[in-house]
Amino acid sequence: MTVANVNRQGAKPMGRSVAGSSGSRGKGPRTRAAQTAGMRLLQLGLAVVVLVAWELLVRARVIDPFFFPLPSDIFQTVWLWISSGYVFPHLWITMQEALLAFAVGAAAGLALGFVLARVAFLERLFQPFLQMFNALPRVVLAPIFLLWFGLGIWSKVAFGFTLVFFIVFFNTLEGVKSVDRVLIDNARMLGASEKQLLRHVFIPSALTWIFSSLHISVGFAITGAVVGEYLGASGGVGYAIAQAQGVFDTKGVFAGMFILMIVVLIIDLIVNRIERHLLRWRPAQSA
Repeated sequence: MTVANVNRQGAKPMGRSVAGSSGSRGKGPRTRAAQTAGMRLLQLGLAVVVLVAWELLVRARVIDPFFFPLPSDIFQTVWLWISSGYVFPHLWITMQEALLAFAVGAAAGLALGFVLARVAFLERLFQPFLQMFNALPRVVLAPIFLLWFGLGIWSKVAFGFTLVFFIVFFNTLEGVKSVDRVLIDNARMLGASEKQLLRHVFIPSALTWIFSSLHISVGFAITGAVVGEYLGASGGVGYAIAQAQGVFDTKGVFAGMFILMIVVLIIDLIVNRIERHLLRWRPAQSA
């Protein structure tokens, strides 16, 4: 009788606990969506506050409008560039250069990072050379690439490649090397081949490191393209910014910068979506 009573009394809390956990699971996605929306509103509010403060300080002559034009004038220039279609041919050239630099640099960084992480002899052999090349100032390389490849697209791709490659390479190298050794040994005990280890152990484990590098590399690929255009080109957003600077048009310079920032933000959102899709197997982290 006592045991039965204890069992009956113990069953009720367990039922409530299961229902409660089910309810918390049901509210989880909605809660995360609300938190994300709230953070987006805070970010938008912060941007509005900064722009309004900038506008007021310039109108009050606290800030020199020659060096920092009114945000309203900058947005007017952005709208003029977009509505007239002036910026689109330049933006298309810059995006071609950035995407090629990003694709080639990321692919090479991923491939070499995986190979050197798995072959210790090659890692020791190439490590000093990779460190030396990584230490080279990228701006010094830009004129060399202009001499080698001319003013066309490939000099900017080569410059962007040097920025993207090392970021992806070192993150991939560390990501693969940081895989739990016990996990690798267990997979080998179960008969996993090197190809199966790569597909089912190393790549999933290193994806977080890889996507961290890709987020940074997107901005650096565009930076490489724009800097290369700024130093010498016949088109591109960097070329448009250089033209505006040549006639002391600070509104045009800031307009080009704002357009680039918006493009980078859009691309980063796309990378975020891809990352969430590929890493959907990861458990959600509590705030």
